[in-house]
Amino acid sequence: MLCDNPFEEKVQKAIERFRAYEDIALSFSPDGFYLAFSGGKDSQCIYHLAVDAGVKFTAHNHHTTVDPPELVQFLRKNYPDVLVEMPKKTMWQLIVDNRMPPSRLARYCCKILKEGGGTGRICVTGVRWAESTARSKRKVLEVVGKSKTGEMYLFNDNEDGRQQFETCTAKGKRVLNPIIDWTDEDVWQYIRSRGIKYCSLYDEGYDRLGCIGCPMARKYGRERDFERWPTYKRGYIRAFEKLAELRNTRGMNEGKRIRFDSGQAIFDWWMSDGKALEEQMEGQEFMDETQSAGE
Repeated sequence: MLCDNPFEEKVQKAIERFRAYEDIALSFSPDGFYLAFSGGKDSQCIYHLAVDAGVKFTAHNHHTTVDPPELVQFLRKNYPDVLVEMPKKTMWQLIVDNRMPPSRLARYCCKILKEGGGTGRICVTGVRWAESTARSKRKVLEVVGKSKTGEMYLFNDNEDGRQQFETCTAKGKRVLNPIIDWTDEDVWQYIRSRGIKYCSLYDEGYDRLGCIGCPMARKYGRERDFERWPTYKRGYIRAFEKLAELRNTRGMNEGKRIRFDSGQAIFDWWMSDGKALEEQMEGQEFMDETQSAGE
């Protein structure tokens, strides 16, 4: 039942979303929901809402090997029941295997390190409309298909949507986003009103806790990451050095104005924002050539 407090109404609505789909989740797996848990503020909300709803779930943290150490320690101390899924390959190995740095256009790291779990179950995420323009198009209920294009089927949060979601014949991962309509203020009000401990990095000015050096972040944020955690910067440069060795061996730097012939050179290009168009084209050519070299 909804109340007169708009915020508590949102909380209750999120709880009811869990309860409304628990029977479907249990029909897919006796473990119930598969809750994607990064340890950040949004995943904390869905974790505690699931507890409040009294539904059955297992929480899973997909370790990326470039997670902030403070976040890893926070998770181990405060959420010992969360299952940590270790990757088959580290970020450094993926960079070499894919023959290019991760980028906004080549997000192979997310696909492999973070998005692999939950197939065959209802996966719960903390996706919210307020996070980005792209996410503003998401729905409470989704089915992510297994096609090469990553086709996604979206459903409304109503009785018709529930029926479509339940009976959809597409092979893929069913997703529930219970706090999709929450603002940043809602997230923090829930955490503070319930006395939930959170990672100390938020109090140091970090508004999102993602992978160290993530190319989706802004330049100043990445630079701050590498200043704070220089070991990870050295890890990226070592991986890029292997790419440089490949280019040098195959003569791919010959005649190039911008020579990607060292790990540091690739790192500097990877970190640069606001590059001249010619440099962007050279960089894209580097990515295309390096990827082809790995085929």
